[in-house]
Amino acid sequence: MPNTMLSFKHLLRPVLGGEERKSWCLLLLRTMMNGGNLVDNDSAVAGGVEDMYGEDIATMGQPVTPWTVSVASGYTLMRDPRHNKGLAFTERERDAHYLRGLLPPIVLSQELQEKRIMHMLRQYKVPLQRYMAMMDLQERNERLFYKLLIDNVEELLPVVYTPTVGEACQKYGSIFRRPQGLYISLKEKGKILEVLKNWPERSVQVIVVTDGERILGLGDLGCQGMGIPVGKLSLYTALGGVRPSACLPITIDVGTNNEKLLNDEFYIGLRQRRATGQEYAELLHEFMSAVKQNYGEKVLIQFEDFANHNAFELLARYSSSHLVFNDDIQGTASVVLAGLLAALKLLGGTLADHRFLFLGAGEAGTGIAELIALEMSKQTGNPIEENRKKIWLVDSKGLIVDSRKHSLQHFKKPWAHEHEPVSKLVDAVKAIKPTVLIGTSGVGKQFTREVVEAMASINEKPLIMALSNPTSQAECTAEEAYTWSEGRAIFASGSPFDPFEYDGKVFVPGQANNAYIFPGFGLGVIMSGAIRVHDDMLLTASEALAAQVTEEHFKKGLIYPPFSDIRKISANIAAKVAAKAYELGLASHLPQPEHLVKYAESCMYSPVYRSYR
Repeated sequence: MPNTMLSFKHLLRPVLGGEERKSWCLLLLRTMMNGGNLVDNDSAVAGGVEDMYGEDIATMGQPVTPWTVSVASGYTLMRDPRHNKGLAFTERERDAHYLRGLLPPIVLSQELQEKRIMHMLRQYKVPLQRYMAMMDLQERNERLFYKLLIDNVEELLPVVYTPTVGEACQKYGSIFRRPQGLYISLKEKGKILEVLKNWPERSVQVIVVTDGERILGLGDLGCQGMGIPVGKLSLYTALGGVRPSACLPITIDVGTNNEKLLNDEFYIGLRQRRATGQEYAELLHEFMSAVKQNYGEKVLIQFEDFANHNAFELLARYSSSHLVFNDDIQGTASVVLAGLLAALKLLGGTLADHRFLFLGAGEAGTGIAELIALEMSKQTGNPIEENRKKIWLVDSKGLIVDSRKHSLQHFKKPWAHEHEPVSKLVDAVKAIKPTVLIGTSGVGKQFTREVVEAMASINEKPLIMALSNPTSQAECTAEEAYTWSEGRAIFASGSPFDPFEYDGKVFVPGQANNAYIFPGFGLGVIMSGAIRVHDDMLLTASEALAAQVTEEHFKKGLIYPPFSDIRKISANIAAKVAAKAYELGLASHLPQPEHLVKYAESCMYSPVYRSYR
């Protein structure tokens, strides 16, 4: 076969350009390999993994071939983000891959390239400029992008994800350069399977999908919500080690109710109001069926930033037939539970000894509440109904109580307890006397001085978690929590806050960021070949994260470990999640590896440049 391809290469070289030669060589090779058929029936098997480049079976020390077949020009190689190394191509590689003259003569190491890019990024004063520079880098040099993100995770995480990604989504139409995922709109109804097959990768293992209706705390951003799946999957790779080629970002565009976007000449989505009811349900059902048909039983589908009414319904409908995970409901719950379990070492007592008050009763709030109740049941053996009575929720109409039950949405009803109506949060704090106050309202500045002071008057160490994103929507700032509690609060937020000094002591705010959980959780699901997500896997992920908070962290007031250790953290979470999947009989990759942490680390993608033959 190599000699045959060599002859084709030289036959085509005088008449076709590099891109055309590559396309024709690929077509001819596939035709010959299939006995004259243009369709490769073997690789069309749903869920089949095709290692086109030999990277997955090669060790880091082995050279790989950066092309499916040999081509006569390296110009295309430099424009393939997965294999482009910029100025790091060696002298030998420049000769072997027709790169002579296409690059300046200098050879720069990946480390020096990283240093140069970081220097450039730090010159930008506007966060959105940094975001755009990082997206440009991802589109031209994938490995350098992930090397930067892994080595500088604490500095760059707020750039590629919250809070900057929120602004990027708001302005996505204006900054749009090239598609980074699949857009499936109402126009594609009836042919979604065909659309999925347009994606070039066949070995997809994780899909993050949004319909853009509830992006962070920013509301309906329609088609411009694509920044969220793109950002989440960047973290799947950087923090969890899932190969970039195995990740697929998808936006379902059913319109938007955002008048500003509908009137924006640069808006990139459907210019119509949101489809609802049967039309919406049919499109989502076709999508879910097509994903399973095209990628198989074991592709993880992560729902992201759907509005409450759809989020709960989709999770309930497909959790028994697909491998699905809702990060807003389950991921947020898992990371918050981890913080609570760790905080018990500062607060004392067991989880069941505490009282919890939530501001916000949407998918995040009720998801967290339910997982707390499940963990209590696991620890005490008490029925979950009894545990729910220690958890109270406040929505836009006040405390959720039994007398309101007839008018509540179904996901709020389990939290309606016997109590007189209370309309204000501060009055609810005084009445319930919670030890933990959690904000998931999506509305900023709701934890006022009066609220924080009430928490501090009730508790020696009030635990305050202002979880709404982005930073502008946080219920209070770290500075406010520490100042108004006279330095006694234990504080965590959804978006990052800088360390704050109060009364001579430096406090380091914790960040209850879902990025602690979903990358490691996803890796554990993938490496075990799990076919369903079980609540016990989420509890296990929380416990695994909490176990990695040390005494040194507690002394700084932290209830989460630093992000600088995130790959180690993710490997440990993945190992525990995989072990639980095997224990529950949900794993399909048999036999179970003996050392799951080492196995998880060995599965992780490395962004180090490969040597090319």
